[in-house]
Amino acid sequence: MRDRRPVRRVVPDDVPGDDRWPATIPAVAQLLAEGLELPPGVTLLVGENGTGKSTIVEAVAMAFGLSPEGGSRNSQHSTRASESDLWRWVRLERSAGAPRWGFFLRAETMHGYYSHLEEVGGAPAYHEVSHGESFLEILRRRFESPGLYCLDEPEAALSFSAQIALVATMHELAAEGAQLLCATHSPLLAALPGATILEVGPWGLRSTTFAELELVGHWKAFLDEPMRYLRHVL
Repeated sequence: MRDRRPVRRVVPDDVPGDDRWPATIPAVAQLLAEGLELPPGVTLLVGENGTGKSTIVEAVAMAFGLSPEGGSRNSQHSTRASESDLWRWVRLERSAGAPRWGFFLRAETMHGYYSHLEEVGGAPAYHEVSHGESFLEILRRRFESPGLYCLDEPEAALSFSAQIALVATMHELAAEGAQLLCATHSPLLAALPGATILEVGPWGLRSTTFAELELVGHWKAFLDEPMRYLRHVL
């Protein structure tokens, strides 16, 4: 079968020789030393804050030609540049004839993206509904084509039932040939059948399973006995 992945591999390219951030983050250092294979379907980056998940997703999105503040390749808006230089240090190996459509959904910058859509016209009034409802509307309107989807903590605005809807959308996109790279803290998203899970931490990047994730273990323990955790902070 012909390889139709929009991105087959993220490879180091023009990496600076010094210890410039974010090359000092273990997961980023590993990517810059070894590269990163992106399989078909869904790849999830799961780990604590500050481990490099969002930085890697951002770099892949930008190297693909997407705005660091979210949207498709046609949405090159910017409010305040805060992205790292990692996208300049990597190159994407693509499959010949693969879809060039892409979309970057980034929870922390969606307010600016909605404003951009209102300015160019033809979009719903995203600011006039709740944050979660606007996310779901984006899923309905923009998540419909094969291509590359980069998602940075998309669960941030979503309720439990809305996260279920997101899982269904991600599963459908993958089944239709789309490729998804997602940074998440959600055990619900991590349970997506067939997803490749990379746990991100001081060790760098390591392949794991849903059952082996530290995140899942902590949530199970917390739900069984909340005070086991809360007694340390209350």
